[in-house]
Amino acid sequence: MSAPVEPVDVVCAIIQRGDEYLLAKRPPGKRLAGLWEFPGGKVDPGEQTTEALHRELQEELGCCVTILQAGPPVLHDYPWGTVRLHPFLCELTGDSPEPFPHEHTELIWVFQKKLLRPDLAPADEPVVKWLTTLA
Repeated sequence: MSAPVEPVDVVCAIIQRGDEYLLAKRPPGKRLAGLWEFPGGKVDPGEQTTEALHRELQEELGCCVTILQAGPPVLHDYPWGTVRLHPFLCELTGDSPEPFPHEHTELIWVFQKKLLRPDLAPADEPVVKWLTTLA
């Protein structure tokens, strides 16, 4: 019997602007290609989740955020492995450039009621449900 595989730690940013939130479309050739997700990525060994969030957003979107609140981690099993998703509610800093899809095919701003869509990455669904519990 093989030893259980540890989940992969991943961060995501729920970037809020007024009543809208940013979603990014995964590019062709990657797992979950064509699905929408909250932007983010893997936590490197020895890296704090908040450090990973800022690094990933700089790499993927070229933007800077202020973290408003950390959400509860979400465990999600995909056919290729389990992820532990660490969500963070954020807003762009006053001096941040506008997000640009360096690694995604498209970015959209959507109202909260439009976040739960059939083409949303499955691990992000519990994050949307958490978001609806916030005042």
